[in-house]
Amino acid sequence: MKATIEYNSRKIEVNISNPIDISIPIDPSKKNVNAWYLEEPKITAEKIDGETIKVSEGAVVNFNSIHFNPHSHITHTECVGHITEEIHSVNKNLKYFIFLAEVVTIAPLFHNGDFMIGVKQLKTALKNKKRDAIVIRTLPNLDDKKSMQYSNTNPTYLSEKAAIYLREKGIKHLLVDLPSVDKENDNGKLLSHNAFWNTAGEIRMDATITEFIYVPNDVEDGEYLLNLMIAPFENDATPSKPVLYKIIK
Repeated sequence: MKATIEYNSRKIEVNISNPIDISIPIDPSKKNVNAWYLEEPKITAEKIDGETIKVSEGAVVNFNSIHFNPHSHITHTECVGHITEEIHSVNKNLKYFIFLAEVVTIAPLFHNGDFMIGVKQLKTALKNKKRDAIVIRTLPNLDDKKSMQYSNTNPTYLSEKAAIYLREKGIKHLLVDLPSVDKENDNGKLLSHNAFWNTAGEIRMDATITEFIYVPNDVEDGEYLLNLMIAPFENDATPSKPVLYKIIK
């Protein structure tokens, strides 16, 4: 099934029968991805009047409750409300969901004991391309990203200059296969979050950061159509399901 989308003055054709899901789900049956010092997420059958509401236990339906934190346990999309005193909801601020995206693969730099994504790497990857979104896949790109326990590991992050570059280039939606665009412990500075959302100037309310994605190795770098689907939570962050569609040349 093919679809043609008019983007500015350009017509983009994609095969919507071939979606590329780059989200990581919550799956308590396996080792779940985790960060920020929390316990594993839980999906459990509720009990009412001593009865477990589960078909295998004799109930007529399955009736599960889920306990999780979007920042810690699942692919999620966040808005500036993640770092501001005033409450802002990503569900209210993300109003469009289809974007032109560039997938780039970056080998992080080692600098002062940390691995980071630098501004020169992004400039090389994007050149003069104009995109709404960037999808960053870091190397090495192993399956264990989908079950990594990130707490106290000081994972890769973006430099502040890299975040400023993406903002100034007009990137509205930043997707990374990391637990955060910032250093795990930077004494609360959150340099890249603040730079990308421009909290020192005119805040970019419609810009988002999506963390904990996983881009399979067989997905080539290049231009894609991105469908950034989110769950309707009125919260600074919500579980999301970003899906890529290869553009037919």
